[in-house]
Amino acid sequence: MAANTETGQQGSILDTIKLIVAVVALIGGLYAFYYYQDTIALPLRVLMVLAGTAAGIAIAMSTTLGRQLWQFIQGSRVEIRKVVWPTRQETTQVAIMVFVFTLVMALFFWGLDYALLALTRLLVS
Repeated sequence: MAANTETGQQGSILDTIKLIVAVVALIGGLYAFYYYQDTIALPLRVLMVLAGTAAGIAIAMSTTLGRQLWQFIQGSRVEIRKVVWPTRQETTQVAIMVFVFTLVMALFFWGLDYALLALTRLLVS
């Protein structure tokens, strides 16, 4: 039992180190973009940012959290396939209903505002 706990802590420490290295890679790519602003052309500096981002993502995905994130993404894709999307007619009808309701509420609040303004003017003068 102690061996499992020790291995879990080592994995956790290693994952923490990997995540720190991933953040450093990302920040390093951004730092290089601005550090070489006067000496290197823009396309190469953009490649530095992309390389830092890719390295950071690759390192982060090798951690336990990265693998859990990937499993979550895969599960989400499966669930999205199960969604029943509305037809064009249903979408149009709902959009029209929302527009009409918004217009009715705007008129209601405009009328309420006008009535309260008239009441305030009556009380003040």
